[in-house]
Amino acid sequence: MLGNSKAPSISQIRYFVTVAKHLNFRNAAQALGISQPTLTTQINALESNLGLKLFERSRSGTLLSAHGHALLFSAEKVLTANLQFAEVARNLSDGENTMYRLGIPPTLGPYLLPYVLPDIHTLKPNLKFYVREAAPTQLQQGLLAGEYDLVLTPMSDANSQIQSQPLFYEPLKFVMPSDHPLAGKPFIDPQLLRDEQVLTLEDRHHFHHQVHDICKRLGAKVARDYEGTSLDTLRQMVVMGMGVAFLPGLYIHSELHKPEALHVCELADMPIVRQHVLAWRNTSPSRTFFRELSSTMRNIIQKRLEGAVTLAEPLSCEDKAPE
Repeated sequence: MLGNSKAPSISQIRYFVTVAKHLNFRNAAQALGISQPTLTTQINALESNLGLKLFERSRSGTLLSAHGHALLFSAEKVLTANLQFAEVARNLSDGENTMYRLGIPPTLGPYLLPYVLPDIHTLKPNLKFYVREAAPTQLQQGLLAGEYDLVLTPMSDANSQIQSQPLFYEPLKFVMPSDHPLAGKPFIDPQLLRDEQVLTLEDRHHFHHQVHDICKRLGAKVARDYEGTSLDTLRQMVVMGMGVAFLPGLYIHSELHKPEALHVCELADMPIVRQHVLAWRNTSPSRTFFRELSSTMRNIIQKRLEGAVTLAEPLSCEDKAPE
């Protein structure tokens, strides 16, 4: 009986199937490229390990035993599965035949990915992304916990467990109702925002904290009683005259095709941007591919979003696994 004996090796199973095919140890050994004594020794070891006789040997030749017949189909399936396993592993080794879990903030994903993913699919048709949205803090925590393979985020906190590549800078635009006293100018003096009621998103969004810091610098008031749940709701509150706001440039580029009800401008001599990076764990087996992917994304963004964003310079450090 097999009992607690170790499982047969792939080589032993291959030897068994080859002998069963040829029903001749000499011919089977030649087909396998090994010596006949080596083949005989391995078959004997397999039989001993299984506690079964797989072949009937006689002077007239070699035949499969009843046990050998019963195991042959399963043995062939094992060899087929082994070949498929090796083939899948070879396909995965270049990183382009895999589904990766991609995390991205809700204030970025819907306004960036439609410009980027179609071109990536054209270039790498077997590459897939399972996209999930979350706030940047949650994305970083999820990345470290293994919930994501990579994240595209304005994450800025340094972490020794994470590698990242800068992709682009996205401007933040200043918006107000079209009937606002400051409407009509392409640039607004930042001092004129003092005491303005600035609307923003809920504080679970990274964008909320960036706007809060801007308002603190300018002396503007953050309207804490009227926080938007999304960029769309924030935009509608501005249209209704509830206050002014900052909106991400990609949102405006994607959604405000006819912004008659809004005036979009910038602060004079005070460009405001947020930097987005592609980040992954420094232990990821795909880290080299992710670095190449960041370059591909940067090229697509340059082509598809020229004028809407500014490319960031890539880092030149080498990908290395931790010691």
